[in-house]
Amino acid sequence: MDELVTLVKIVTDRRLAVLPFLDFSARNGSNKDLQLVRLLEADPNVTQNKLVKSLYGGAEEKNQTAFRKLKSRVQQKLLNHLYFLDHTDVRHIVSRRHEQHCLGLLHQAKILSGESEYKLAERLYRKALTVACEAELTQYAVVCARMLRILYAETRNQPRFKAMSKKLAELQKLLALEDEAEELYYEMKVFLQHKVRWRQGLLKQLPAQLERLEALHKKAKSYNTFHYLYVTKMSQEELSGNYEEIIRLTAATEKARKQGKINEMRFDKRFNNYMSVYAHLQTRQAKKGLVLAEEYFKDFHYSSGNWFYYLETYLLLAMHAGQYGQAYELLQQARKNPYHRKQRSAAQQRWELYEAYLQFIRPEPSPLKMRHFTQFVQTVPDYSRDKQGYNVAILILQFLYFLRRRDIEGLLARLEGLRKYEQRHLRDPATLRSQLFFRMLLMTVKENFALETCQKKAAPLLERLKAAPQPGEAFGEIEIIPYEDLWELTLGILKQLAADQTAAEHADRSRVL
Repeated sequence: MDELVTLVKIVTDRRLAVLPFLDFSARNGSNKDLQLVRLLEADPNVTQNKLVKSLYGGAEEKNQTAFRKLKSRVQQKLLNHLYFLDHTDVRHIVSRRHEQHCLGLLHQAKILSGESEYKLAERLYRKALTVACEAELTQYAVVCARMLRILYAETRNQPRFKAMSKKLAELQKLLALEDEAEELYYEMKVFLQHKVRWRQGLLKQLPAQLERLEALHKKAKSYNTFHYLYVTKMSQEELSGNYEEIIRLTAATEKARKQGKINEMRFDKRFNNYMSVYAHLQTRQAKKGLVLAEEYFKDFHYSSGNWFYYLETYLLLAMHAGQYGQAYELLQQARKNPYHRKQRSAAQQRWELYEAYLQFIRPEPSPLKMRHFTQFVQTVPDYSRDKQGYNVAILILQFLYFLRRRDIEGLLARLEGLRKYEQRHLRDPATLRSQLFFRMLLMTVKENFALETCQKKAAPLLERLKAAPQPGEAFGEIEIIPYEDLWELTLGILKQLAADQTAAEHADRSRVL
């Protein structure tokens, strides 16, 4: 009861007269703070002028000034609400709830220490230390141990001071090992964001980094060193295109988690599931991967950026499985997500490219959408200056677009560009699939769009294409639709062109007669 009395005294004496929060229960209140939140909630794309008019009745300068003050005040109140978010939803990363619990205890203990309430502060610090150690949040465990050591020094508790000093020394040694592993991992990760040639260089350095990470984990035996070692292994296999090994690794790790060998307070099974699904896409197991994608999708919260990354792979699996209707539904799901706009521009442009492929395969009757498709397909987005990756997918789509339109001028203009692109940027053996498909496309123009000739001469290339392995991420190759399926689509276009030409010739003869 004494501790409760102490808290009552501190809070009643030191509390703010007006709490800096929003009262969300007042749904019909006239408070402008809440009105602004409701307006933004209803329309995230609303303009500032429209907000000012809605709140103040006009957009005069004095109202603009009042709005700037209102905006600043509401922003600060919303930031205060971040202390009270719900972290219990299992669709969020599992470690977050334990981390926030630990930080909350640390914050409370620090305030009580400042109020000289050492007994209650000690209890909270020790509780935070327990949470940090159980969740293997070593950086927070170090902070807790350090604060407890200071507290014991202030209260002249020598036995506990010595014991906590020993605990702190152990934690700091562990943290040093984890810090080195973290540095190695993020040095590797930053290179993954660079161009293809940088990723190829990284692939050569990874064995040495993995060897060091193995040594660090052997010493530390902590979740953090395991995590950095595991994700680096995954990156190596992904870069080299060894996706079968990723399927094996993810399955083995999930088994170890179920056996209690991996800390479930930290392990993000969603990452494991994502990598498994992505590996099934890359190993041409689209139907099996699609089943897994549907099963795991429920584990991702729609507000998370990972939700969009996962949905991209889910959509690609549907396209590789020939389930274009399902792919379109997934695309619409992404578009309707209220957090779609928070993605980086490169990610948003990828969604546009997926939509363009779907629109090409299943043209919609909407004139507006067709105009948007036509405008998009004739311009190369600026999200990648690299010479591989999605640029290959764009060039292929452009070629097929002009082929379907029988736009000879447009095709010839791109013919030389395709040939030069292959010679300059697709010389690596790992890009064999793109090399072969480019040659097959170029053959359609060379053989004057003759269906049977193209089909016959491309047959050896098609066999090589089917036998060619998928390249790794280090080589940046992305097949939105498998090249084999795109070749069938190309032959279908040639067949339609031949039929249209025959019909036109018959019509001409009829007019002559």
